[in-house]
Amino acid sequence: MNTNYSALPLTSPSIELQAKSNASANANVNGHAKISKQDSFLGEVEDGGGGAGEHDDLPLIGDGPAGPPEGSGVPAAVFNLATSIIGAGIMALPATMKVLGVAAGLVSILVMGVLSEITVELLVRFSAYCRALSYGEVVHRAMGRPASVVAQMCVIINNAGVLVVYLIIIGDVMSGSLKHIGVMDQLIGHGEWDNRKLLILVVLVIFLAPLCALEKIDSLSLSSAASVALAVVFVVVSCIIALIKIAEGKISMPRMGPDFSSRAAMLDLLVVIPIMTNAFICHFNVQPIYNELKEKTPRNMYKVGRISTVLCVVVYALTALSGYLLFGEDTESDVLTNFDKDLGIRFSSLLNYIVRIGYVIHLVLVFPVVHFSLRQTVDALIFGELATPSRKKTLTLTVVLLALIYLGSTMIPNIWMAFKFTGATTGLALGFMFPALVALRLDKEGSRLGHGERLLSLGLLGLSIVVSVIGVVGNVYTLKSKSE
Repeated sequence: MNTNYSALPLTSPSIELQAKSNASANANVNGHAKISKQDSFLGEVEDGGGGAGEHDDLPLIGDGPAGPPEGSGVPAAVFNLATSIIGAGIMALPATMKVLGVAAGLVSILVMGVLSEITVELLVRFSAYCRALSYGEVVHRAMGRPASVVAQMCVIINNAGVLVVYLIIIGDVMSGSLKHIGVMDQLIGHGEWDNRKLLILVVLVIFLAPLCALEKIDSLSLSSAASVALAVVFVVVSCIIALIKIAEGKISMPRMGPDFSSRAAMLDLLVVIPIMTNAFICHFNVQPIYNELKEKTPRNMYKVGRISTVLCVVVYALTALSGYLLFGEDTESDVLTNFDKDLGIRFSSLLNYIVRIGYVIHLVLVFPVVHFSLRQTVDALIFGELATPSRKKTLTLTVVLLALIYLGSTMIPNIWMAFKFTGATTGLALGFMFPALVALRLDKEGSRLGHGERLLSLGLLGLSIVVSVIGVVGNVYTLKSKSE
């Protein structure tokens, strides 16, 4: 990044870049403007050498406090960040609650949401400090090029895995699977649409490719709003069905805690937390969303993160609870596939169609948001962070990535398998390990963390390593036991 300029404090109505004098250069660490932690979720700590809040509203990148006129406001940013979170993970949460039980499942969702929000705010604070434009760039600034490459590879593997899962769900719901009938069969009978690979390819080419070819994430704000609305529809319908069946006495008392009665249940416990962790991973889209805000300030991005987290925790908790109540021990790893049979209430068939078709459309709208950061990361890894934008390059990367994702969707058997491995590895690395490492490393340059924040960062790092090791070991044992 260019360090010949710094942003003036917000003591006047207009902010513009000024060439640094030697005095101002000495006032900053490595040419990066200081940012107060006054508005941080983590606590209130003043920077040395300045009043609290003096630099609180500095922009992330050096082009003034506001982005371009067509930038997004806080509501649009909330939709984009919430869409990055609420994707296929919501479909696996009822199955995780089946493993954990109702009480432990709800507590885990809340705790994971809070911890994820803390790491998002750490990422925002230190990205602003470094003037970083991407996840890989802030890691590069904190720990060097090798660590940056590892972080970029984690983004690529995680996002590609998530997008493969989206296609698997779309294929399972629309064309059916070995255990469940598809929507197309139910609506119009057997035909070419029974070919799952062909149906996924048609959806990819006709619906997904045009959205993925867009060059700015702000262009997806309306589709993100629609996707969040569809997720809410899914939650509302599931909760209504569950409440009706509870009122009619058709739902038995659910298990409140984990099941320790069998070896298979114990193995599931080892991998369920990484799966839940993966459901909150949105960190790869924090910088792109931040950079396209009309008013690019840490305070605004904190607001975006907090609203998004509250929304997602509520949606996740209601989805997991209603899904588990409806299907109990028969809850599938992808709960959408459970909605192919009679639910035991009036208008059951209509509600089944609403739930499944609505959520397929939701995934179609979520897909390009996750793809955006995947393409951006691949571009930065291959061509460098400062590579000149090119429409031809964008389209080429889009085509290549979509082809590879489609190939992956034809090879991975189910979403539980995909989430188990990405959650225990790249999900934990992106959501917890790297943000904690960045904070601890850059803290050494200017004591930017308070004592409590430093301990919290160390705790998050240690917890993520332990959970990752347990998750990987559990995955290996699960595969070994199934092969035997």
